[in-house]
Order: sequence, then C-alpha cells, then structure tokens
Amino acid sequence: MTRKHTILIIDDTMTTIELIHSLLGEECNILFATSGPEGIDLALKCNPDLILLDVMMPGMDGYEVCRELKKNALTMAIPVIFITVLDHQDEEEAGLEAGAIDYITKPFHNASFKAKIHNYLTLKELLAKNKSQIISLDFENDWF
Repeated sequence: MTRKHTILIIDDTMTTIELIHSLLGEECNILFATSGPEGIDLALKCNPDLILLDVMMPGMDGYEVCRELKKNALTMAIPVIFITVLDHQDEEEAGLEAGAIDYITKPFHNASFKAKIHNYLTLKELLAKNKSQIISLDFENDWF
C-alpha cells in the first residue's frame, strides 16, 4: 500500500475494535463507531477506504447499516466486510445480498485476516487508479 488507508470499524464490542486496531493500526488509520447510526454518520464525514461491520448490534443491525450505506451516493462505493460470529450460510448470503464484498467469521486467523484486508485495500486503490486513467483518456479524446 502506498498511502495510509482509513478503515472504519462499526462494532459494539470494544474487544473486536481493539484487536483489529492492534492488527492494522500501524499501517492504517483506524476509526470506529459503536452503533449503526454513528457508523453511518462517520462514514459520511470521513469517507473511509473500507468498512468492517459487525452484524449483531443493538438497535440497527449490520445488514440495515450496510443497506443504508449502499443506498447513499456518498458511501455506496465504500467496500464493506462483515466481521461476525454468525457462521451460518444464510447469514453470509444475507450479508452479501446487503452489499458486502466479504463475510469473515470470528474468531479469525490474524495473518489471513490481515492479508485479506490488505488485498481489498490494494484492489480498491488499483480500481481508483484505473478509473482516473480512463477518465483522463476520455478527457483527452474529447479534445481531439
């Protein structure tokens, strides 16, 4: 990764937030929210590169949060990964249908979790770079 990415963790459990911060905090800026509405507000204000989202939270669950993020033009392109103890196939399918790009169950293996996060951030960076190159080419073609 060439720049320090920002990851938003939306989870009502501080233990999970602290664990992820210990794994990724040196390479990434870590923001966190402990409720769905707070997480949506923070995503709108900070435009993170990636959101790690718990499913089971009081009030607004992770599926609702993800659907709200994907409906908003300002947050719809932010990749969302569910991080949860729910390991049923139906739960994973619900998460992916809500708009998440992945579904990781806890407890997770730290090294593979970290590698997945780095891969998603690198992919997002490459897609953004390609998009800007395409826009640049389109702009050049308009002039000739």
